[in-house]
Amino acid sequence: MDFSLSPAAQDACDRMWDFMRTCVLPAEPVYQQWRAAHGDHEYPPVLDDLKAEARRRGLWNLFLPSLSGLTNVDYASVAEISGWSPVIAPEAINCQAPDTGNMETLHLFATPQQQEQWLEPLLEGTIRSAFAMTEPDVASSDATNIATRIERDGDEYVINGRKWWISGAADERCQVFIVMGKTDPDAPSHRQQSMILVPRDAPGLTIVRHLPIFGYQDQHGHSELVFDNVRVPATSLLAGEGDGFMIAQARLGPGRIHHAMRAIGMAERALSLMVERAKSRVAFGKPLIDQGGVQDLIAQSRIEIEQARLLVLKTAWLIDAHGAKGARTEIAAIKVAAPAVATAVIDRAIEVFGGAGVSDDFPLAYFYAWARVLRIVDGPDAVHRRSVAREEAKRVSPALKSQSELSRTVAGCHWHRPRSPGSGPARPFRRMAAPQRAQPSGHRTRPWCGAWST
Repeated sequence: MDFSLSPAAQDACDRMWDFMRTCVLPAEPVYQQWRAAHGDHEYPPVLDDLKAEARRRGLWNLFLPSLSGLTNVDYASVAEISGWSPVIAPEAINCQAPDTGNMETLHLFATPQQQEQWLEPLLEGTIRSAFAMTEPDVASSDATNIATRIERDGDEYVINGRKWWISGAADERCQVFIVMGKTDPDAPSHRQQSMILVPRDAPGLTIVRHLPIFGYQDQHGHSELVFDNVRVPATSLLAGEGDGFMIAQARLGPGRIHHAMRAIGMAERALSLMVERAKSRVAFGKPLIDQGGVQDLIAQSRIEIEQARLLVLKTAWLIDAHGAKGARTEIAAIKVAAPAVATAVIDRAIEVFGGAGVSDDFPLAYFYAWARVLRIVDGPDAVHRRSVAREEAKRVSPALKSQSELSRTVAGCHWHRPRSPGSGPARPFRRMAAPQRAQPSGHRTRPWCGAWST
């Protein structure tokens, strides 16, 4: 595996860092002051200035390989840099969630007419979008529970249901919703759902409220919606009836890379702030940076960040080389690992900052809130650990042909525990072999050592 950046990616990262230092980070207080004066969900004009500058610098739509020429490994480093200012940097370069996932979905599955109506203005940054899946009345981490109905009526579909935590809906620029619902409750469980495009101004669509995150209101908002007999043309359906799960799976891989690397960017900034704070404060007769407890916090943070980054880059490499199906375990794993590391590092930084860390004078309190939320959005940690465990259960030792042979080998093992006199008969050790994951048909097999063979 080679995680080195291509010349194009190195150039993009260099330009991105210069953009962050000279434009984005200085714009943060301007952005916050505008919102304080004009309301939580009003659009700060400074973003228009940042977007114009980003386009001038060639930092626009870098997430989409067909436009940017960057691989997932390449773009991962750009996404990490944007995570240093997670509120405004991703939007400044038109690489913000949920629009990136929605643009990828439209790029892959929309008809030419749908792309002209919705994808092109999204790529231009003139509108925003939302993805409406989560529901308040069911456990939405199991997508088969989704209860919103999408029913065919002649040349239209009729939509009824309630959604919440729909990111982007509070911003008037959000002009279209990709809605997931059931078109056939009697079909097999993963063929019941479909996705459909619903304009913001569709009659019967009501935005009920905007939900805070630990008391914070994001500018674009996270909203509760009601669909009451909302009618849209039948041509609004994405792909075909029953394709909802297939579409959802197709958009997951790269989006998880983006989320994870932005989380690592937040962790890096928190660690940087922690170190600078420790250098500038004195307690009990010496600078905090010279005290063993603080050094432990700093060192552990660096170790965890490096581990998480390598896992995400490995995942990006696997997607580039073998597609999302060849990285199923890693895609789930990074969704657990990166936000958890970010939460831990930010918590340590707050500890070093003391009371200042939980104030709005520094970004740590918001970073902590958002990092913790990342462990819920796009599926909670428990669901992704479940996925990892299921894939692990399919792995077979490279020295064995099957799980049954593994069982026979363990049962016939003659290794014994040491025993003292009178302790009874010796008991065999439980010998566990290094497993190998079963790969999808058509993919290369991966030996335990990590190298690829044909």
